[in-house]
Amino acid sequence: MDYFAINSLRDHHAGWLLLRAQNAPLTLAFLMRAFTLPNQRNLGRQSLIDTLDDVLFGLRDALGEEKFPRPAAEYLDGWAAPEKAWLRKYYLPGRDEPVYDLTATAEDVIRWVESLQGRDFVATQSRLTSIFQLLKVLVHQSETDPEVRLAQLQAQRDAIDAEMRQIEEGNIRVMSASEVLDHFQQLTMQAKGLLADFREVEQNFRTLDRGLRERIATWDGTQGELLDSIFANQQDITGSTQGRTFQGFWDYLMSPQLRTELRDLLERATRIELLATRSDISGIRNLQQEWLPAVEQTQSTVRQLSQQMRRLLDDKVFLENKRIMQLLRSVESHALAVRNHAPPGILMDIDAQAVDVMLPFERPLYQPGSRVSVNDAVFIADDADVDAGSLFDQFHVDKGRLAKNVSAVLNQAEQATLADVADAFPLSQGLAELVTYFQLASDSPWATIDAEKTQQLSWTLPDGSIREATVEQIIFVRPS
Repeated sequence: MDYFAINSLRDHHAGWLLLRAQNAPLTLAFLMRAFTLPNQRNLGRQSLIDTLDDVLFGLRDALGEEKFPRPAAEYLDGWAAPEKAWLRKYYLPGRDEPVYDLTATAEDVIRWVESLQGRDFVATQSRLTSIFQLLKVLVHQSETDPEVRLAQLQAQRDAIDAEMRQIEEGNIRVMSASEVLDHFQQLTMQAKGLLADFREVEQNFRTLDRGLRERIATWDGTQGELLDSIFANQQDITGSTQGRTFQGFWDYLMSPQLRTELRDLLERATRIELLATRSDISGIRNLQQEWLPAVEQTQSTVRQLSQQMRRLLDDKVFLENKRIMQLLRSVESHALAVRNHAPPGILMDIDAQAVDVMLPFERPLYQPGSRVSVNDAVFIADDADVDAGSLFDQFHVDKGRLAKNVSAVLNQAEQATLADVADAFPLSQGLAELVTYFQLASDSPWATIDAEKTQQLSWTLPDGSIREATVEQIIFVRPS
């Protein structure tokens, strides 16, 4: 980011505007008290006004009545205005009272302000451990060589066997007090960060949907093109990186086995002796109960977006039907106007009604088909005169071997053509092997067949003759 980008953020970003606001301490203190500290969402307007009145009463008593002269409702409406957007004001189904929720930007500012207080203990070891674990998963789960994967699993099994032998011998290593505190702090920070991420995920879904609504509102094409656009954008919302990641988290959290395991781990964590004296240990036990409402609200937002797109489509169909009916009424009114005073000349030509008549004797007579004599005599051949060598000259093209050839070449480069693979691993089975490479490219999402470009391939037959083929260019790309 350069100077101009940062200056633009300072002038327009909602989070920066909140930090620069004159009443920023009041705003942040109220938002913390109402939303982040109790971890609440979808608060009604009257409930928020009552809470803000309590905050304003205490501040006016300490700082004077002239410090915050406006009523609580005006402050609340100002914070939810589009030019500030620190609160999101909306209506829930079945409720007449508006509800409010923090925006993702406001929550980011709150988390940043909370971090300015400093910490007596900074978790470093657990962060390093988390980085190593993430790095191992990234590298190991991306490995395509079976031998390397087996070696990694063997190393893990050897480490587990060694630890089991130490435990059987009575050498049980437990965490020290500093390690327990380190991991506990890292756990609470990541749990709070995850709760804060849900609002941003929900905002991203709404941003995707807003672009789709604008396209529908300004659409001037055909109905079929509109349907194609709607379904494509719906797939973009659910199939986007944000959508797939959130769906994966939802599936993981909704698994009965994993939920039971998570509940058991949280319960056992609260019984650790070194953490029993901490005041925030009770919040760990309710961590899963805090996740579920947040995730359910985000999931409900996705469902509402689909329902809203369906209603927009229904409205579009209704308007189309209404326009068709108006055209029909216009045609009928014009017909009635000229019924008694028809204009001179021919208005319209209509083909006269006629019936196709086909007389019985015009049909051709039946003609029996000609019989073909077939000599069905069976002759028994002498096995000694049959050459069965051609039955044993067949061969099989191993697709797995060809896939390994492609992977071996891609280990040295980001992408490679079929000619590069053939140079590294010559075509030993001729045209059949070449066709199998095309089949691999057609089935793989990491390969492209370019019909506009060609490449020359050659191979040597067992008798020493050389064959050449001009084929479409195939480009193999290393999987990400």
